[in-house]
This record gives sequence, structure tokens and C-alpha cells, in this order.
Amino acid sequence: MGRKKVEIKRIENKSSRQVTFCKRRNGLMKKARQLSILCESSVAILVVSSTGKLYSFSSGDSMAKILRRYEIQHADELKTVDIAEKGRNYLSHKELLEIVQCKLEETESDNISVESLISLEEQFKSALSVTRARKAELMMELVNNLQEKEKLLRKENKVLASQLKQMEKRRILEAEDEKAMSLAKSSGNNTPETLSLLK
Repeated sequence: MGRKKVEIKRIENKSSRQVTFCKRRNGLMKKARQLSILCESSVAILVVSSTGKLYSFSSGDSMAKILRRYEIQHADELKTVDIAEKGRNYLSHKELLEIVQCKLEETESDNISVESLISLEEQFKSALSVTRARKAELMMELVNNLQEKEKLLRKENKVLASQLKQMEKRRILEAEDEKAMSLAKSSGNNTPETLSLLK
């Protein structure tokens, strides 16, 4: 008899949900490792749990290298991310910081539970990961802007160097023309004198 097909919907029982999450996450990472070995490919996985905990896996190349390659290949798509989406992320981040602030005030009282402290720790981790992601995004934008400026300055420098070369050539040609004209004048002035002497 075959296995019963699991209906894909949210698991209501919290402990069952956590067990399923752990099993499927480990299964996903096992499959990614196999894909990397079998096909000699670079694989990166990022998983964020419902509590905000981040799990990552990379095989083949390092996570940073794979993400950098992804950013380079999808730079245009990443630039055109919807502003409203960014706004929503900012609001959720702001709300998260407000929650953390409230929890911090709660920790000052003596009757705080271990569960509250664990929850606070998870929220801190989540806020930190959001902040780091935003920082990385801003740093990448800054690097890209500087690279664009460098390209423009190099082009400008090339143009100025070619203009300088042309001006130098023109100056040399003008100097040669002047020299030739002065020689022609001086030889033209000397000819009658020589002729008169010959007579």
C-alpha cells in the first residue's frame, strides 16, 4: 500500500509544525548537497523559520561567492524592486524594533519568563538580520555607483588623452610648417644676392 499524500496547508499544531520544519529543512539541504555533488554545481539555500531564525547551506562555492554571482546576473532585476515593497519591509522592520523596545522595557522588571527572553532573543536576531541585509544592499549600491563613476572618469580620461595627443600633433605640424616657411623665406632672400654676385 502506498504512502498517504500529505495535504499542503499550514500545520496548526505548533510542535508538529516545528518537527516538520526540521525534517523538511534537513531533507532540503540533503537534496541540495546531492545536487551539488552529482551535477558539480554550486548550490545555496537560505531558510528563515517562523521564529526568525536563519539557516543557510552552501555547497560547491561559498555562500558569499554564490550570492555575489546572483547579484551580478540579476542586477537589473534587483534595481527594479518595487518601492512599495521596500516601504512594506521598512514598516515591518520599524514595528519589529518597537516590539523589541517594549520587550527591553519588560526585561527591566524581575518577573520575566525564560520564554519571553527566548522570544526577545529571536526578535533581536530577526532585527539584526534585516539591518544587515539593508546595510549590505546600501553597500552594494554604493560600490555600483562608485564603479559607474570610475567607468565615466576612465572614458573622460581617454577622450582628454586623445584630444591632448591631437593638439600635440597639431602643434608639431604647425612648428614644422613655420620652420619650412622660414627656411623658404630665408632661401628666397639669399637667391637674388647670389645671382647678382654671379653677374
